[in-house]
Amino acid sequence: MKKQVAVFFGGRSAEHDVSIITGLQLMDNADTAKYDLIPVYITREGAWFTGEALRNIETFKHFDPQTKGLLPCWLSPVAGERALKAEVTRTFGKKIQSYPIDVAIPAMHGMHGEDGTLQGLFELADIPYVGPAVLGSACGMDKIVMKSVFRDNGIPVLDAVAFDRGEFELDREGVLDRIEGALPYPIFVKPANLGSSIGISKASDRASLQAAVEVAIHYDHRILAEKGVNHLKEVNCSVLGIGARAETSELEEPVSWKEFLTFEEKYMRGGKGAKSSGGKGGMASLDRKIPAEITPEQAQRIRDISLQAFAALDCCGVVRIDYIIDLDEEKIYLNEINTLPGSFAFYLWEPKGMPYRQLIDRLVELAQERFAIKTKNAFAFQSALLQSQGGGAKGSKR
Repeated sequence: MKKQVAVFFGGRSAEHDVSIITGLQLMDNADTAKYDLIPVYITREGAWFTGEALRNIETFKHFDPQTKGLLPCWLSPVAGERALKAEVTRTFGKKIQSYPIDVAIPAMHGMHGEDGTLQGLFELADIPYVGPAVLGSACGMDKIVMKSVFRDNGIPVLDAVAFDRGEFELDREGVLDRIEGALPYPIFVKPANLGSSIGISKASDRASLQAAVEVAIHYDHRILAEKGVNHLKEVNCSVLGIGARAETSELEEPVSWKEFLTFEEKYMRGGKGAKSSGGKGGMASLDRKIPAEITPEQAQRIRDISLQAFAALDCCGVVRIDYIIDLDEEKIYLNEINTLPGSFAFYLWEPKGMPYRQLIDRLVELAQERFAIKTKNAFAFQSALLQSQGGGAKGSKR
């Protein structure tokens, strides 16, 4: 019997458009002999819709919620119900229709999709879902927390200074002094909770540092100022599996015409990497060298760190981990982990003999495996606490 798989994409995030590409790519490559796909599109304003028209990219170029066949919908948070609810208009009123869900696939990058919030809803609804759980998703999304966790696990990361929008607005000069006192130029300034290179700027002096911070605080209230590397090579590695039982992909070396990969380079160039079973668009369109042109020792070090980072965040499914190699100091630094990578990083698994369709099958299997592990946990504890309470129970907790 076919599995009912709901694919969630779009969302209230600056990465909304990228999420649409990722969702459509996945649905185009999923095996329809195995899955009935339920597209769930979340608008920039947070409205939910389902319907077959959401399989067509033309629907989103000038999105109209009145498009034929689109239904307002929501996910029931009732554990055990495991269903998408849709409002169907009939001749004599409206009817609520249920669509059972066996597995949910969040194809949503950034806030309200990749940061643990949507994962929390799936947990409440007791639905198996693809990707890391709430903790791993939240830690992987926040660059400040992520860096702290990795450093505590002995994983090499670049030096940085963290602060928030409120601090900067209260004492701009003090924050700039703190950054300059801790880090040499160049300095990269990043929103803590955003991906796709949105809001990232390079600063080479105090004036450009202030300008970079002002760009970043437009997107997030938590900001990271990070040490820059003058002569570097970027290398990415994907990890697939669950917890300590995981494997690494082929390594890639993104080709950039600028000093760091921009949003346009990541998603809008349509380069050689687009020619694959996954189709054009998303991270698949980025120009890249596969395998990365690094030494065998560097490649093995990156693979080892990747598995360590995957386990440190208790990840599941597929992630992409981005590295910086300092060519002057010959050091490797973990730059960031993408717990819901663009295009699900399928292009890094194809060289290992795993086409996108097979990767999707594996992601669904891992979601169900993780769910089976969770069901072994005890969620109830029988106690006599309530029976022992009298009429004056209020405030009895000490």
